[in-house]
Amino acid sequence: MKRKTIYWIIGVVVVLLIAGGAYMKVKASKQSTTTSNVKTATVAVGEVTSTISGSGSVQSQQNANVAWQTSGTVQAVSVAIGQLVHDGDELAALDPSTLPSSVLQAKIDLIDAKAALDELKKPQPLKIAEAQTALDKAKQALEDLQNPSAAVIAQAQLAVIDAQAAADTAQKSVDKLQYGRGSAEAIATAQAAYVVAESEVERLQGAYNNVGGDPSEDPAKAQALSVLEAAKTKRAKALATLNWYKGERTESEIESTLTDLAVAQGTLADAKAALEKLQNPTAEDLALAQATVDDAQSTLDTLKGGPTESDLTVAETRVILAEAAEAQATLTAPFTGTVTSLDVMPGDIVGAGTTALRIDDLSNLYVNLSISEMDISLIKVGQDATITFDAISSGKEYHGKVTQISMVATVSSGVVNYPVTVQITDPDESILPSMTASVSIIVNKVENVLVVPNNAVKTSNGQKTVTVLFEGQQISVPVTVGLVGDSTSEVISDQLKEGDTVVTSGTTTIASGGSTSSGSSVEFRGPEGGFGPLP
Repeated sequence: MKRKTIYWIIGVVVVLLIAGGAYMKVKASKQSTTTSNVKTATVAVGEVTSTISGSGSVQSQQNANVAWQTSGTVQAVSVAIGQLVHDGDELAALDPSTLPSSVLQAKIDLIDAKAALDELKKPQPLKIAEAQTALDKAKQALEDLQNPSAAVIAQAQLAVIDAQAAADTAQKSVDKLQYGRGSAEAIATAQAAYVVAESEVERLQGAYNNVGGDPSEDPAKAQALSVLEAAKTKRAKALATLNWYKGERTESEIESTLTDLAVAQGTLADAKAALEKLQNPTAEDLALAQATVDDAQSTLDTLKGGPTESDLTVAETRVILAEAAEAQATLTAPFTGTVTSLDVMPGDIVGAGTTALRIDDLSNLYVNLSISEMDISLIKVGQDATITFDAISSGKEYHGKVTQISMVATVSSGVVNYPVTVQITDPDESILPSMTASVSIIVNKVENVLVVPNNAVKTSNGQKTVTVLFEGQQISVPVTVGLVGDSTSEVISDQLKEGDTVVTSGTTTIASGGSTSSGSSVEFRGPEGGFGPLP
């Protein structure tokens, strides 16, 4: 009896389910959907990048305007725009007949200076005196070994004591490497010194500005400039000291400290050996001391006559000055690079300071741009960047890397920006110095994730959703948003998959039984997590 009752109930349920399904199918068949006002996009698996953009101008790795150092008529120009030149190559020359007498005289002075230098390169009295001193010391060392006095031994013992003290001091310095450079008191003192130096520069700058005249002609103006520059130098030293106290120990500093310890220990070993040698000289020690005396005597014998070192320095300086004066008649490349500007032609009359050409080292090109203080913390050295140029009509995209981030900002009308340098890693001949570039620095990137356009993501009551268009129906799907890029976003959802169509703008109008409803939303998830057919 009970079993029949169960069968009866099951039968009723089946009938109801069949009837309900038939009703839904009939209802669905009466519905029509239009998507004419809907804009959609396809969910894809890809990458999302977040960038910070800026614009700036192209700068070569190194550049120089090459100018004439004297006046005359240009006789020859040996280069052309776009030509690669190497360090020391001759670029242009003046007609010798049009050179000032001072340059012509330099040719004669050079000959005389070289002759005088050759004459001076003989044994010199100063070297003779040094050799005599060395000989005296060698003889005294031999005498000390043969007949050491109490005073000599005492001096050697004192040398051991001093060397031991130096070694102990060096060891303490090594032990201090594990601590910071400066104490809080030292840093405060350095900070105060810098503040004072900065104040002095400001005071002297005001004084200089109040003095009239040209510093190249007016003594008072020149004196004020000299004092100001000295104060700036002092300020720079104070800042360097402050930064040194604040900074961590460098590898070179650690290496230097360890080297000092090794040297001190070596000096101590030498001092002990010298004391031992005085107290107990061996036959070998005596023979070596005698050989040292003989060598010193030989050196002295060969250094008879000749110039002093100062005379030789003067003679060499005269040669250098004469060569520099003679070189004013020509222009040479200061480094290896490409001629990017040429402002001189044969026959031109030029004066000292007239710019003849410009050279750029185009082996590396950089873009200098400014980044807002709100974004600068996201910029790191080594980040990739994409670069475009309005001047390059092909619209080609170049690549780069951040190489330098300035720690000092520029402030204009209350806006704070930090200079950032990006190196172009794939430059070509289309890019020229000073071109305006648009740079997008990639500050974050995720790959192999679900991606939708930014305008497909909506927010309601704190929940992020996207609307999937399925068989004419708009289905709201909750999502978790990851990285938000410039135009796309990373989304995470169990109900969303690659290939789904999402609504980016507009609405779907569904007509049913002669009435309309706008923006209706139906949610349905199939057994595999995707969107299944409507019943």
